[in-house]
Order: sequence, then C-alpha cells, then structure tokens
Amino acid sequence: MFQNLSDKLQTAFNRLRGKGKVTEQDVTEVLREVRLALLEADVNYKVVKDFVARLKERAIGAEVMENLNPGQQVVKIVFDEMMKLLGETAVPINLEGASPHVVMLVGLQGAGKTTTAGKLALHLKKRGRKPMLVAADVYRPAAVKQLEVLGSQVGVPVFSQGTDISPVQIARNSYMEAVKNRNDVLIIDTAGRLQINEELMNELQAIKASTNPVEILLVLNAMTGQAAVEVAEGFNERLDVTGFILTQLDSDARGGAALSLRAVTDRPIKFAGLGEKMDAFEPFHPDRLAGRILGMGDVLGLIEKAQETIDLKKAQELEEKLRQSKFDFEDYLSQLEQMKKMGPLDQVLSMIPGLGDKADKLKDAKIDEKQLARQEAIIRSMTLKERRNPDLLNGSRRRRIAAGSGTTVQEVNKLLNQFNQMRTMIKKFGEMEKQMQKKVKKGKGMMRMPFMR
Repeated sequence: MFQNLSDKLQTAFNRLRGKGKVTEQDVTEVLREVRLALLEADVNYKVVKDFVARLKERAIGAEVMENLNPGQQVVKIVFDEMMKLLGETAVPINLEGASPHVVMLVGLQGAGKTTTAGKLALHLKKRGRKPMLVAADVYRPAAVKQLEVLGSQVGVPVFSQGTDISPVQIARNSYMEAVKNRNDVLIIDTAGRLQINEELMNELQAIKASTNPVEILLVLNAMTGQAAVEVAEGFNERLDVTGFILTQLDSDARGGAALSLRAVTDRPIKFAGLGEKMDAFEPFHPDRLAGRILGMGDVLGLIEKAQETIDLKKAQELEEKLRQSKFDFEDYLSQLEQMKKMGPLDQVLSMIPGLGDKADKLKDAKIDEKQLARQEAIIRSMTLKERRNPDLLNGSRRRRIAAGSGTTVQEVNKLLNQFNQMRTMIKKFGEMEKQMQKKVKKGKGMMRMPFMR
C-alpha cells in the first residue's frame, strides 16, 4: 500500500534535491505534483486542498527559501503536515477504569469485523489481558461459527448463544459471563450491512446503551478509499465512534482512507490489519506511516518485529557459534524460520531507511521468497548428521536430498556453494576479531590494523 503515492512524492522531491536555492516557482511545481499524487491516491478532495494550502504557506517562507538545504526542508515540512493529517501520535486503546471493559466492533458487511475481533483479542492477550469474544452477529450464521474457530485458534473464549436470541440480549448476557469468569475485556462482534440502515443503527445504539462500551471501533477496509469517509461520518453521527481499525493496509490500496479519516472525523485510527495471519495486526503509528510514505523507513517498527520474532537465547547461541566458526545448516534453518516470522520480505525491506523508495530496484534484485522455501525444503531433506556436518554431502547424498526435496541437484549444489561462501566469510571475521583482540592487548591500538584503516 502507498507504493504509488510514495513513488510520486519521491519524484516530486527529487526536483529540489541538490539545489542550493529554490524559487517560489520551484515550490509551486512540487506542490502541484504533491496535490496530484494525493488525489490519485483517493484522498478526500477537501483534505488535499487544506493540506496543500498549509504546505504552501510554510514552504514559501524564510525557513525554506533561506535554508542551506531547501529540498530536505520541504520534505520535513511535508512529513510534519502528513503527521498532523494522520493524527501526530498513536492513540492507544482505552482500557481504563473498572473491568470488564467493553469494546464494540462495528462496520459494514465484508469489512473484516469478525477476523479483526480475533486479531484484537490475540493482541490484547499477548499484552497480559484476559479477553472474551462475543458473537453478536445473529444475521449471518457463519459469523458465529467463524468467531468460535478464530477464538480457538488464538486461545480466547467465545460467548455465543446461537442466532435465535437478540444481539442486545446476547451482549447483556456476555457481560455477566465476563464478570463471572473474570475476563477483563469484552470484544463484541456486531452485525454489518451492505449499506447503513436504520434498523442496524438502532440495534447498535441499543447494544451501546446496554453495555456502556469504553471503545466503539469502526472497522473499515482500506481498499474502499475515500468512500470510507462517508461510512465513517454515518456511523460517527449515530454512535459517536472512538476510533477506527483499517483492514488490508498491506494491500495495493491507494491509501485514501488512511489519509482522510482523521482530518474529516477528528477520530484516530487505532489499529491496522496488515495481512491474513492472526498476528498481522498492530497499533497505528502516524509518524511511522508518514516516514514510510516519504521513503524514510520505519526503524522502530522493524525493531519491534525483530523483538517479537527473534529468540534471544538462540541469537546468543548463534553468536557464540559464529565466534567459533561453527555455523552449520541447523543454524541456517533456524535463521530462515525466524526471518519468515517477521513477514513478507518486501514489507521488512520497506521499513529500512533509504529502501522505501526503491521498490522497483528491490524487485529487480530477485528477492524470491519461493527460493527461500526451496532452500528450507533442501535443508529439511538432510539428515541431522548431514546438517551438522555439511562436509559429508557427497554426490549420492546430494542426489537423495534433491529427490526428497523436489528440487534438482543443481539447486542443492547452489545452496551448498552459498553456504560454504558464508562459512568462509564468517571464519575470516572470526580471525579478524582475534587479531583485533591481540593487538589491543599489546597496546598497539585498533587503528593500526589494515582492515580498520
């Protein structure tokens, strides 16, 4: 998502890079391209108009015209204003006061409410909460079963009473059940409609009145673009929503919803769904998203992904092995598994500063995740003894591994060559570290070492 917008903004900013001085005409041309890029991204027209007006007021001023690096200054101004557009700071879910805290999920049919309920429950569970899911969508029988399956997947209890009881009564009964079982968060999955109608809104208002929720979160599909703004205004007018959850933020949606919602409704985006897996869900950080749109990366997001997926004990064991030049295919496999947990490679790379605006070059670099899957299949077709001692892999063993992994002998040989090159490099680094330690002990200092110079 946002790739097209990001590319167009980078192209616009490149006009100013390297210039020692910019004119009002330069800034006007760049802002025209920014305006077109936002409109093509399906951002609300009024939001774009106000956004560009603020940019122009700041950019055609002394802070840019007299700056030593006007190009960077314009990018900074765009970043600051985009942060304001998205909400400036992350707004956490409100779970203050006495429990159980009731969280209502509302939205149109097909927006992804039921799946989002499961994701939110898992998110809160990981943070020490004890959530319960409530199946209050009685109009779509599959919704009750779907929520029960999701609850089982994430290890969270689901309160359901079939489809013959009114959603308002189910919500009331679930509250008593949560008190009884000491669940501190109650997540109510409500019904949706293809269009907002009076019957639905009255029902949602009744659930709100009977459960007094601390959060009413409107679930919106990012693919709907600025049309999501009209839906948001309709729900907000009747229910006074407290925030939004955007689903499919990892898709090729143009981004209009994310960039329009806060400005139009004055309500924050609180969470973002980033994939089909239940853990592909995270709090919405305006500064990080603005950074990624402008090609600045998302270092904090990358660190958090790493912290969630990398086993610290295994990392320390691997470090010790690397020091002793004992890296084997067991370690290689472990690294592949942890890398897969971090998510698609293109998403991970887009979070690295400087790479966000180079998506095309990254595609040309042939970062093929299927190739990684084939490498994993090859390693898993080895015996434990072979993984720990790759030197045993003669011709006949390689043919057996190729047959067992559904690959070719050439692919097995290629992996072995890459692995041996890696081992050689690791060994050299180990030797360099030992040399460094010896020289430091002798008091000669690191700067006298050739490789340090």
